Amino acid sequence: MTKRLVNRLQPSKLIILTLLGFVLSWVVSCGSGNVATQAPQSNSNSQEIEFWTMQLQPEFTDFFNQKIQAFEKENPGMKVNWVDVPWSAMESKILTSVAAKTAPDVVNLNPDFASVLAGRNAWLTLDNKISPEVRSTYLPNIWQASTLDGKSFGIPWYLTTRVTIYNSDLLKQAGVAKPPATYAELAQVAKQVKEKTGKYAFFATFVPEDSSEVLQSFVQMGVTLVDDKGKAAFNTPAGKAAFQYWVDLYKQELLPQESLTQGHRHGIEMYQAGETALLGTGAEFLKTISTNAPEIAKVSAVAPEITGTTGKKNVAVMNLVIPKDSDRPDAAIKFALFVTNSDNQLAFAKAANVLPSTIPALADSYFKSVPTGDKSEMDRARVVSASQLKQAEVLIPAMENINVLKRAIYENLQAAMLGEKTVDAAIADAAKEWDAKAGK
Repeated sequence: MTKRLVNRLQPSKLIILTLLGFVLSWVVSCGSGNVATQAPQSNSNSQEIEFWTMQLQPEFTDFFNQKIQAFEKENPGMKVNWVDVPWSAMESKILTSVAAKTAPDVVNLNPDFASVLAGRNAWLTLDNKISPEVRSTYLPNIWQASTLDGKSFGIPWYLTTRVTIYNSDLLKQAGVAKPPATYAELAQVAKQVKEKTGKYAFFATFVPEDSSEVLQSFVQMGVTLVDDKGKAAFNTPAGKAAFQYWVDLYKQELLPQESLTQGHRHGIEMYQAGETALLGTGAEFLKTISTNAPEIAKVSAVAPEITGTTGKKNVAVMNLVIPKDSDRPDAAIKFALFVTNSDNQLAFAKAANVLPSTIPALADSYFKSVPTGDKSEMDRARVVSASQLKQAEVLIPAMENINVLKRAIYENLQAAMLGEKTVDAAIADAAKEWDAKAGK
């Protein structure tokens, strides 16, 4: 997968916080795939569907033009106007268009951000629009990622699971025989790498506007973030243990000081510079490392994602949503199901080096084994990544004000790391802040 697609699957940045203030004051065959349960409207001879994606041009321009032509051929009278938006601009553009009731008919977003607007009733509810038979072709745990309050607001598209890319030379120098599989093992490896090489085992960011990896680690460690009523549920022994884990690593100088000020991108740069031994990211990022740091790529290998006592693995999801104000909702659903049917998902997954979200596509041998004689770490990474989908889920479920929860936890966690608060005080303050700001 390209650097652009990697960026799209990273969590939202500071722009979400700024724009939420505004809102709250505010794939390759034409096979038989999924079909909508209702026929498209017939109030005109020609129906034009506006379809927004995030930064798929120019690399996938020919691919999608072919898919659109196939759809239009299958559906005389329907036209698709494809608009590709830079990933960094999508949130501002969709927020503005939804507020002005000028949103496109089909939009490519991730569940985290889509759920913000789902809570404002911006998307069409799909439960009565898509048959149970069609819905059953998608991975159930992935479909669940695009639901809020029991209502489906999105159709799953492509996925990635996190893997551990590791520098085999650095681990060897540190006397580490194999990469860590759990957070408990990670803490031990962090000590060995620092003592033997003077470098860090890994980088994790505690910047609230950046990666959610640390928040996801809480869930992997057995922490429940919020209860059924939306109130803070993390001020528990498990929650305190997770807080203590990260505080200890920082105080023992096993995490770079920049963890408090720099985002995930800095962690990538450190790994490519040979300054860290481990990098948690998508399997597709091996291609970027081979381009940016060929010497590091030569000693890089892939292992499963590091997890906690729960064994849970994280999956990043991209979906398609239909704005509630679309003039052609049934035609939009038909096109969205066409893009995400098993044939088209398999084709796009191979072209973009991602994973599909339908059961038939994922069953393809491409995701199950490495070709005989092929020693490509990229192929091995794909198989490892796909195999994790059995234990994978969106660790932070769709919920309103997720940015508020993340900020409350990260800022108080930072305070404990810097010795400004005890762990007990920090986690209690985080819970109070969430319940107060989220109106619970």
